[in-house]
Amino acid sequence: MQDNNQEMFPIVDEEGNIVSAATRGECHGGSKLLHPVVHLHLFNSKGEIYLQKRPEWKDIQPGKWDTAVGGHIDLGESVSQALIREVREELGIRLDEAPTPLAHYVFESDRERELVFVHKLIHDGEVCPSDELDGGRFWTKEELEASIGKQVFTPNFESEYLRFEKVLSK
Repeated sequence: MQDNNQEMFPIVDEEGNIVSAATRGECHGGSKLLHPVVHLHLFNSKGEIYLQKRPEWKDIQPGKWDTAVGGHIDLGESVSQALIREVREELGIRLDEAPTPLAHYVFESDRERELVFVHKLIHDGEVCPSDELDGGRFWTKEELEASIGKQVFTPNFESEYLRFEKVLSK
């Protein structure tokens, strides 16, 4: 399995308005074209956070633990539509409406720039990670905090968790 470098992504301004389109390969190849993504932080009622394990074949941060759901918004798709689709595809959870929005911000790495729309969901039902992932599990706050800064998590997840920790813990 591998990512489709020809998949088309919308290119947006910092408010999320579409200004053009480009391929995944262009967006992830150092162009710094700003493209929108959705993130979902999934908690159970015990306050544990679910993280996905990124497969080794991913073009960005292979093998690291990451946000429960992270996915690109397709051309012509709204943030809510993308989130509902990604939650179903990645975790097998069917939602009728998008989870609680928390914030949006620009994330920049050495290879890409993303406009990230962050959401939170409390879910005690079954989680069935797809073949797109190398599994996943719930982490206690203690486990998570003991692993921060040790190259276990994606830098994006770590920075987002630390940035929104107070909102996520509620």
